[in-house]
Formats: sequence, structure tokens, C-alpha cells
Amino acid sequence: RLGAVGFSAMMHGYLAFDKEGKLLVPFRTWRNTITQQASEALTEVFKFHVPQRWSIAHLYQAILNGEPHVPDVDYITTLDGYIHWQLTGEKAVGVGSASGMFPIDSRTKTYYASMIDAFNQLVAPKEFPWKVEELLPKVLVAGDQAGVLTEEGAKKLDPTGTLQPGCPLCPSEGDAGTGMAATNSVGQRTGNVSAGTSVFAMIVLEKELQKVYEEIDMVTTPSGDAVAMVHCNNCTS
Repeated sequence: RLGAVGFSAMMHGYLAFDKEGKLLVPFRTWRNTITQQASEALTEVFKFHVPQRWSIAHLYQAILNGEPHVPDVDYITTLDGYIHWQLTGEKAVGVGSASGMFPIDSRTKTYYASMIDAFNQLVAPKEFPWKVEELLPKVLVAGDQAGVLTEEGAKKLDPTGTLQPGCPLCPSEGDAGTGMAATNSVGQRTGNVSAGTSVFAMIVLEKELQKVYEEIDMVTTPSGDAVAMVHCNNCTS
């Protein structure tokens, strides 16, 4: 029996599933910078910088491209959210991971309601059978109960059946949130640098930025505080 489990993995990107849980298109990762048109359009609509690697940019680019899978989308998640879903059955992610999917309001600790409405209005002429809030995972903050390891999930980890189900899981997080926690950089006025495949600096803010800066991506800590990130796609690669 495990005492508790939590998952961290690549944030952002585009994992899109239909109602049966079938993957609709191959995984588009944060390195698939193919969404410039969507990124620029959403930044203008939201008055909030939407980087190319964010999930909502990938969804909107697929809409702009007229990709046939879009009407069938039932759920969009990140890699950590996918693993969490497979092991718990819960369609949820930590707020830091969610902040790489869609803009987060640090006051409410969930997606900006005004931007959800703006996106739905933007795509309304397409008459899709969904609203964007129905596609996104539930947002949880550090300390929230995020489900338990199911019997099916335990068998995915250990096909022999030795591992027992039932242990609690914390909200899954992206690699940025993990780095903040690992370096004790989750308090306001703290910051850290991550250097790997990509390179980025993060500063936890006392208040939101007063305007949009193309060079600054807004994400959050695992507890939902606003973080200014300056990110470059290439470092060790």
C-alpha cells in the first residue's frame, strides 16, 4: 500500500479526447510552436498574454485550421493531468498546471470567468456542441483532495495486482510548479530559475501586472498566487 501519491509532468500542450476517452490527435507538446496566429488573436481578445504553448492556443489554432476533430473534443488536459485522470478517474489538475492551459484568476483560484465567456463568444459562430469550460479540467490548489488511486489505476501501475488501491492523491502539477516547490520559491517576492530542455525565470508577484507584456507569461504557484515567467524554448537542446 502507498501512503500518498502525486504526479508532476510536462505542462501546457494539447491532449484532446472524445467522449469515449480516445485520443483525437497526436499529443502536441509545449515545443510544437505552431500556434502563433491563435496566440496573437487570443492575447488581443483576452488582453492577457497567451503563449503559443498554452492548451487554449492549441485548441483555437485547431479551430482556425478547420481541423475535423474539434467538434468531437470532450476533454483537454496536460500530461500530468492525463496520468492523474488514468489513475483516479478525476478530471482535475493543480492550479499551476491549469495556468499553462488557460488564464487563471489568482483571486478565485480558477479560470478567468470573463475570458471563458470571451472565448465562447469568439467561437460561437462555429456552433460547436461544447462550451470551453466543459472541456477543461477542474482546478485544485495545493492541499486539496484530488481523488484516490482506483482499482483500475493500481493495475496500470502494477499489473501483478500487488499494489492496493485507495491511497489519496494530491493535485497534479506541471514542471514549473514542482520547481517552485523544490526551491521554496512559492512565497511572494521569491523567485527561481529552471534550466533544462527550456530555460525560464519565475517571480511570485504581490499583485497582478498592470498591462500585457509579450515577453512575460503569467502562471501561478501551486497555491494559486500570480507568477511572472520569462521563458525560452531552448536551453540544453
